[in-house]
Amino acid sequence: MSKRYDQYCPVCHALGLVGERWALLVVRELLRGPKRYTDLLEGMPGIGTNVLAARLRELEEGGVVRKRKLPPPAASTVYELTEYGQELEEPLYALARWGARTLGPPDKEEELYPDWGLNAFAGLMDPEAARGVKETYVMRIGDEAYTVELADGTVHVDHGATEDADLDAEMSMETFYRLAGEEVATRAALHEGLVKLAKGKPATLDRFFSIFNFAPRPLVSA
Repeated sequence: MSKRYDQYCPVCHALGLVGERWALLVVRELLRGPKRYTDLLEGMPGIGTNVLAARLRELEEGGVVRKRKLPPPAASTVYELTEYGQELEEPLYALARWGARTLGPPDKEEELYPDWGLNAFAGLMDPEAARGVKETYVMRIGDEAYTVELADGTVHVDHGATEDADLDAEMSMETFYRLAGEEVATRAALHEGLVKLAKGKPATLDRFFSIFNFAPRPLVSA
């Protein structure tokens, strides 16, 4: 571990494994599958090559990440999460939802990280609210479009728009952020022209944001 604390505590132990700067962003990048070193550099603008190498080494030592060589013809080395590392998915998504509530939507000068929607929709989904729902949504947010397939508490996200969708909605990133943060109601956003529906009903839009949002998840009581 790269950092130790003078007390026996699982939080301290976890921070020793993934508490260094950039470590959780490496995990974020690997949640969607194995990546090469150059892919990781591209996905995290601003990280130095020496810092990335150090984080990968520390995460390997902690059993969070492993290195694997692909067979020919690829024959390249990739990094991937171990089974233990993959268990960081929900803690990382919970941290993202918590941070999003005070972050605010991006300014025009700020760029979202590449493929942001592939993680974002999975992180915003409330499994309890999604239980029993089977629908496909096309979300056109700013210049990007994502297809979000929901099936009884699991979600699959792809780039682009499918024609076979229950809902096809277009909005700005600011509007999406306000809807996910429950700062504006879906019906009000439709009435004000902030959301345009190419397909689907207002009730389906209501359901989407009742499932995908920044709200804290309730603790399971005994």
